[in-house]
Amino acid sequence: MQERVVEIARSWIGTPYRHQASVRGAGSDCLGLIRGVWRTLYGQEPELVPSYSPDWSEPSGEERLWRAAARHLEPRAARETIEQGDVLLFRMRHGSVAKHLGIYSLLGGSPSLIHAYQGHSVLESPLTEPLRNRVVARFAFPEGSS
Repeated sequence: MQERVVEIARSWIGTPYRHQASVRGAGSDCLGLIRGVWRTLYGQEPELVPSYSPDWSEPSGEERLWRAAARHLEPRAARETIEQGDVLLFRMRHGSVAKHLGIYSLLGGSPSLIHAYQGHSVLESPLTEPLRNRVVARFAFPEGSS
């Protein structure tokens, strides 16, 4: 299952970054990539995604993205080894809400992340130690649909 997740995510590489979009080849943000992988695995999305701003509820401090991930994905213990296909949730600044998602993969044996990068596209980039230190939660796609 986890290898399939990486395979699907890689098929999105090159999709232009578009806020709130989730259409392979046309546009996607980081949540849109996860939504697209979900649709390929299970069909329909588990819930309607409300409109969201690029600041992801930072003014209110609500962890909306984290709560949504916990509703539909399987939490992974922090101490376990990260596996290919795991969904990683990042807090990009200390004290801010977690608002970036990506799928863990290996590229040439090195840890990497498939994610939609603002101003660029969906890409696979090295999961550097500074970025890895920003991971606040990780999840796996469930074996069955939600």
